[in-house]
This record gives sequence, C-alpha cells and structure tokens, in this order.
Amino acid sequence: MVFGRGLFWPFVPRFGDVNKSETGWWAKLGKGVSKRPVTVAIAGIAVLGGLSAGATGITIGLPETEQFRVKPEAVLGIEVLAEAFPAGASAPTQVIAVNDRAEDVVEAALAAPLVASAEIVNQNDDVSRIDVVLDAEGGSEEAYGAIESLRESVQAVPGANALVGGDDATRLAVKQAYERDQLLVIPLILVLVFIVLVLLLKALVAPILLLGSVVLSFFSAMGAAWLIFQNVFGMSGLDFSVFLYSFLFLVALGVDYNIFLVSRAREESANMAGTVRQPTRQAMIKALGATGGVITSAGVLLAAVFAVLGVLPLIALFQIGIIVGIGVLIDTLLVRTVVVPALAFITGDKFWWPQEEADSR
Repeated sequence: MVFGRGLFWPFVPRFGDVNKSETGWWAKLGKGVSKRPVTVAIAGIAVLGGLSAGATGITIGLPETEQFRVKPEAVLGIEVLAEAFPAGASAPTQVIAVNDRAEDVVEAALAAPLVASAEIVNQNDDVSRIDVVLDAEGGSEEAYGAIESLRESVQAVPGANALVGGDDATRLAVKQAYERDQLLVIPLILVLVFIVLVLLLKALVAPILLLGSVVLSFFSAMGAAWLIFQNVFGMSGLDFSVFLYSFLFLVALGVDYNIFLVSRAREESANMAGTVRQPTRQAMIKALGATGGVITSAGVLLAAVFAVLGVLPLIALFQIGIIVGIGVLIDTLLVRTVVVPALAFITGDKFWWPQEEADSR
C-alpha cells in the first residue's frame, strides 16, 4: 500500500500489459501437453515408475558405526575394538534375572545364536545383572536377530523373570515402534489429504488422481535417493526416522502444489454462479500458465533449502535432506507441470466429477 506498483521495480506492471500467463512459456507447455496427453502421461508415469523401482531394495536401519557421515573418534574406537574382540564388546547387552536362577540364565544365554560370552557382573539382594557380548555389529540386523533369540532363550528359564536391555535392545524397540507408527500414520495422512482435496475441489476423480500422483512422486524420490545412497555414498540402509519423515514432508509439499495448480484450474473452469465457463482443457492451460512460474520457483528454492541438510554429519538429517530435495524437484518439474495436467486433459470435464454434473445442470 505504501509503495504501490513501485514495489515491483524495475519490472513494474502496467495496465494493458501482455498477460504472460496466456502467452508465456508455461502456457505453451500446457498447450503442448494437451496435444498428446496420453503419450505424455504414459511417459511421465513410466519415468516415475522406473525411479520407484529403485526403492524395492531399501533397507531400514543403520549399524551404530554408520550413524555419522564423517566418522567421529567414538566410531573409530568401536572399529578398533571390533578387530580384536567380538563386535558387541563395546556395548554388551544387559540381562536382568533373579539371583536364584542367574546361573541358569547364563547357560541359556550362551546357548543362543551369536552370543560370544555371558557372565554375572553385579547383583543386589534380589536380582543379578548379566552382561552378554554378541558377535554382531551393534545396530545391525544380525544384532537385532540375536536380541530376539536371546530373549526367547533367557525368558524360557522358569522363575528367572529375565529381561533383556542394552543399546541393541533399545534400538530394536525404536525400530519396531517406527514400523508400528508407519502403519498408523501413513494411512491417516493419506485419508486426511484426500478429505481436504474432496472438500476443496468438491470432486472425487481429481482427488484420487492427485493423491496417486503424490504417492508415486514420493516412491520415485525414495528410489532415486536410494540409488545415490548405495552407489555414491556406500550406505547400507536408511535411518529409522527417514522413511516416515520423508513421506510426511513430500506428501504435504506435493499436496500444496496440487492445490495451487488445480484450485486455479477449478476457478477458471467455472464462474461464481457455478455454470461452466470454459472446458477443463483451456482452464488447465490457463492455470498452468499462471502458476507454473510460482510453483517452479517455490519448488526449486525449497529443494535447495532441504539440500543444505546434506552437508550435516548426522546421517538421518543428511538422508532426509537428499530425499526431500529430490522429491520436491520431481514433484515440481515433472508431476505438477506435466503429469497432472496430462491426466486432467485425458479425463476432461470428468476430472471434476461429480461436481461437473452438478455444474451442467
């Protein structure tokens, strides 16, 4: 209000200027996609599907020596110890059992797979503490399997009331908690997003297609990032938190860009009275021309911001930054500007079903 149009200096908009949303590069892209929407949609989905195939071999969980991008002194110490002693010697697994059955628990622990040693190291009037050294790297799948086998062995001793704790047992509990959370949170996120899209667009076909594009974009980002993590950085897996947080960020951001584009197309396709003003094809071309630059600029900037996390030493933040950065670029440059418009061109006015039928009446 203070600066008026001068706020946009040196490119000050004037009355009568050419509307670039109708003649600019993004409008031309929309017109080009509208000429061969089926071909473009198939090609775009094929690219996303190909990238998603890279996610099939993802491993969740990192050994304790791979929690940092640059090895700190503590990790170097663990590796030195592992060369001369069992891999789990630096952080023994702790078993608690009643005093009367402690010796039996030690024997049961020694019979479990990947157990290098077990001995009573401390006790009070009621319980004994038994340190169990595993012959498996801390935080590895072998260590988790050894913990589960150890639990079965020591808890089978009658009257011992044995409990298994320690670093590997804690990490196993965290891993299981994340697995349960993903089965709960991911469906809730998708349901919430679908409800919001239905209420905003007053349609069913468009939300289904948009939600499908968001999910496919996420898996393509995971696949592309996993190929980089394996072949460039030599990582053996993802941190427990990475999958869930990456899904949350990418779905939220993808839905934002969906709303920017499709709500504008909805506005262009119908006037305030609700009667159809122009077909979906023209509405989507105009919406892409008007929002393409905004969405692309926002996406590139956001991808750059998340990519900054890639310089941090913690692997979890490093992986989240790379995945989200790649995902935002895929969503911005391919899904939102090519695939979604192509799907809208293919479905035509059915894209707004059932609101399209109400408008026609």
